[in-house]
Amino acid sequence: MKIAIIGAGAMGGAFADGLLLCGGTDVPGIGSAADIVVANPTEGKLARFQHHEADLVVLAVKPWLVEQVRREIEPAIAGRPVILVSFAAGISLPGIITVIPNIAIALRQSMTFIASADVPEADVRVVQTLFDRLGQTRVVGEKQLRAGTLLASCGIAYAMRYIRAASEGGVEIGFRADDAKDIVLQTVKGAVALLQATGEHPEQAIDRVTTPGGITIRGLNAMEQAGFTKAVVEGLKI
Repeated sequence: MKIAIIGAGAMGGAFADGLLLCGGTDVPGIGSAADIVVANPTEGKLARFQHHEADLVVLAVKPWLVEQVRREIEPAIAGRPVILVSFAAGISLPGIITVIPNIAIALRQSMTFIASADVPEADVRVVQTLFDRLGQTRVVGEKQLRAGTLLASCGIAYAMRYIRAASEGGVEIGFRADDAKDIVLQTVKGAVALLQATGEHPEQAIDRVTTPGGITIRGLNAMEQAGFTKAVVEGLKI
């Protein structure tokens, strides 16, 4: 499979990085970097794309550029069975599969949402198979796509904001900044690993690490009094 990525920004670049990490073993048909081309969506810079007979074209451009870029590449893909994918949230165009990953795709750890109303199911399966190699995927309806964007694409930034806040708190209670960050990162990594391994609801796991009158429950209650859960939920409802 030959893949063309139009748009070399943060998401297009992260996608390319993830594909390259796969090598030739995890993505059927991709044998080397030569099977992937990245082009900027500016005049004169699509020339490389014109000579690359891609099987799958990813439009990793800003939402307001998707339709324009599609028109520009149509002469190069006319008459060929090319699968078109867009990374643009909030834009739904006929014949294009909308895919919303997050930047962890660079490390093959994305939570990716896929939606399409009028593309053959076989093409959607091809896209899902590809993105399954780059993390986890969910095929959803158009109405759920925005929710998925908030929970996973925006959500990765929300998770990072928690890590930043906890690291700052770590400095306040006595650790150097870099040490505090490393401690928080490993703690979050451990929490994720536990929940994935056990399948427990987070509250069940919390109950196992709190003791009556202990500092954990006091800390949790202080966070709730400061509006922790409310703030997270409200951030997802924008």
